[in-house]
Amino acid sequence: MKSLLEVRGLSTYFFMKRGVLKAVDGVTFNIEKGQTLGLVGETGSGKSVTALSVIRLIQYPGRIVGGEVILQGENLLKKSDEEMRKVRGKNVSMIFQDPSTALNPVFTIGDQLMEAINVHKKVSGSEAKADAVKMLQLVGVPLPEKRLDNYPHEFSGGMKQRVMIAMALSCNPMLLIADEATTNLDVTVQAQVLDLMRGLKKSLETSILLITHDMGVVAEMSDMVGVMYAGELVELGKLDEIFYNSYHPYTKGLLECVSRLKGTGQLKTIPGAPPDMLNPPSGCKFHPRCTFGSSECASQKHTLTEVAPNHFAACEALQS
Repeated sequence: MKSLLEVRGLSTYFFMKRGVLKAVDGVTFNIEKGQTLGLVGETGSGKSVTALSVIRLIQYPGRIVGGEVILQGENLLKKSDEEMRKVRGKNVSMIFQDPSTALNPVFTIGDQLMEAINVHKKVSGSEAKADAVKMLQLVGVPLPEKRLDNYPHEFSGGMKQRVMIAMALSCNPMLLIADEATTNLDVTVQAQVLDLMRGLKKSLETSILLITHDMGVVAEMSDMVGVMYAGELVELGKLDEIFYNSYHPYTKGLLECVSRLKGTGQLKTIPGAPPDMLNPPSGCKFHPRCTFGSSECASQKHTLTEVAPNHFAACEALQS
């Protein structure tokens, strides 16, 4: 059985005056129907660029230079701009990190929801309004009929994020991309939004690509986990495998940085800093920060290899 989404060797570069920044470099992963893949890594690791590449929203000076993005057997990278506009929202939708900038302040919530519905469903005004009310009700917005006439500034941050989720799901997409969708929310609202996404995933059988730097969110939401570092996927596997049997030193470092209720009280950190992406290290890009590496790591680049069933890592230092 084919995966819902197959990403093969995806590479997205930014062509700067100072040089070429390889923001995403040869990334490969699958997402099955009804499955959530959590993509994690430090800021600048390439998570968001990967998501934007999947739906082809890369802006100048960025360009997708290689790979395939296959959604239900169709390569999205070969579609025209007009064809991609029909795919976005209908087959693939995205929830952005900051709903305050994603929502237009001069239009009502109802106008923006109904526009998203009209673009893909081609229904009458009354049908679009009924669908908009239904979606607001589905995501837990109280008094949805009245709230349609409100403007974004009349909603709290959590409620605006619920509106964004309603817009993203209004046409029943096969794949939902959530890019740091709970980062700017307080802990209580974050939990509510995650519960909402989990419930909608179950009821609508929607697959999710979850972009986050929060390992707690990954543990709560994901079936599969992909770990990115400096534009590359360094480990990929099932949630339990990544959390309890990780192979790559970077993955181990991320997990050790998570605060716990029990322990010494000291929070561990990964030594050093992420590399300059315009002038990255040779070989394994993590080797300057790695405590397990050898001289070979500085000259030899490791690719993802299967270290256990359905578990892949781009490191040989911990496999011997």
